[in-house]
Amino acid sequence: PGACSSAGASSAALFHSKDPKLDRNKQAAYHIEFDLLEAHRWNEAGKWLTDKYIQHNPMAASGLKGVVHYFVDVAHQKPLPLPAKMGVPVVAVVAEGDYVTVMTVRNLKDAKGNPYTTTWFDTWRFVDGKADEHWDPQALPGSTPQ
Repeated sequence: PGACSSAGASSAALFHSKDPKLDRNKQAAYHIEFDLLEAHRWNEAGKWLTDKYIQHNPMAASGLKGVVHYFVDVAHQKPLPLPAKMGVPVVAVVAEGDYVTVMTVRNLKDAKGNPYTTTWFDTWRFVDGKADEHWDPQALPGSTPQ
């Protein structure tokens, strides 16, 4: 009941569950993906992230202020109008307990400029309907696997 596949479903439909707690958390993840990460409405981040917000991405600081600073002041994201629907293709949304993982399509280029497609994930732990902790596979530039 906590997982949905995107086959034949719109991205927004993947962010629902019959379980009320999972549905609330999935809806918060939807707003993080759509309102914050896609439309850059970081002035609304307090609706979806706790003040404590523990960040495991090495590019951004923890805390609501730290993550907003990263996206607004470092990444220079400016608010955009909300589109009619989510533009980033969602592979799956998996929810269990306090955790929601969203897997999205990423189109990148290798060192030679050749395009390829991979999958990105974001996982959040929710407290009272707000993300309190976050993980993703981001590494520091120039890092190599050990």
